[in-house]
Amino acid sequence: MNSIAIVGAGLGGLACARVLQQHGVDVTVFEQEASAEARPQGGTLDMHGDTGQVALRTAGLYDRFRELARPEGQQMRALDPYTAEVVIDETPDDDFRPEIDRGQLRGILLDSLAPGTVRWGRAITGVAGARLTFADGETRDFDLVVGADGAWSRVRRTLTGVRPVYSGVTFVEFDHGGASDLAAMAGQGTMMTKAGGRALFAQRTSNGDVRCYAVFYAPEDWHTGLDFADTAAVRTHLLERYAGWHPGVLRFLSDADGGFTHRPLHVLPVPHAWTHTPGLTLLGDAAHLMPPLGVGANLALLDGTELATALATAPSVDEAVMAYEAGMLPRSIETAKACASGLDDLLSDDLHSMAA
Repeated sequence: MNSIAIVGAGLGGLACARVLQQHGVDVTVFEQEASAEARPQGGTLDMHGDTGQVALRTAGLYDRFRELARPEGQQMRALDPYTAEVVIDETPDDDFRPEIDRGQLRGILLDSLAPGTVRWGRAITGVAGARLTFADGETRDFDLVVGADGAWSRVRRTLTGVRPVYSGVTFVEFDHGGASDLAAMAGQGTMMTKAGGRALFAQRTSNGDVRCYAVFYAPEDWHTGLDFADTAAVRTHLLERYAGWHPGVLRFLSDADGGFTHRPLHVLPVPHAWTHTPGLTLLGDAAHLMPPLGVGANLALLDGTELATALATAPSVDEAVMAYEAGMLPRSIETAKACASGLDDLLSDDLHSMAA
């Protein structure tokens, strides 16, 4: 029986493992983090009907997803940054893209796997074809190594040698504990406001908290001398950067009750592709790191389930990988092109440009 190693326990890697196990294929997921609770999993995701939801159906997890999904999370609200007036307030009539917390979705996938499938605390230090070397010096051979290890993928370094580049846009993430007036301003889904190459986004999570993002153009070293462990200093800097906006809008910054996390936005060049190499392939951000415009998690899930289905049904591992890459690479390249242009919309002054 073929043995598959998946490097990385993100959404795409777990979805791949789930479908492989449904078909009785031997698979192990290696994750460098110590446990599923090692770090927060981020905000909410909209699952698209033609990608992420298709993948969840393939994995047999759609009904569980629907139990936790929030159709009301599709609400999109836009505020004028200078007056705090609501300019757009839209909720689709259907639930084509219901929201779910990233952590909840990951939990669904983890719970669906056989015990012991994910080997926590297993960092990879070397990749040579389908041979993995671990931080403790152990070396193991597989029929296929799948790089599902995200933006800074070690598997990608072996397969393509391409590294992400800074996009010129940075995100600063922070939280609110659900203050009633700010939660009301954010609505049930996503609130945005933007002007002058700056934006603020707020998302409601399943427990009613509000997760926020300050987004702006900046050189890569913009934070030199700014200690992100000094919450007060970061807050002061951001309030100065957003000076002139309405005090009600700025309360998302001034009243943040936790720390700030710096998340500079890196992307892979477009197109990013590779010559088929037996024993290796990539999925998700490892294959196509794009601006976070609502498609990355959906594509990762679809990548994972399509690769697993091919591996379970094709005559050989190599034929399966070639078939998967023949479909995934053109799709991801076209989507990456659209996301690259969409990044400018994210920070344009047109409030309607992100409300579709």
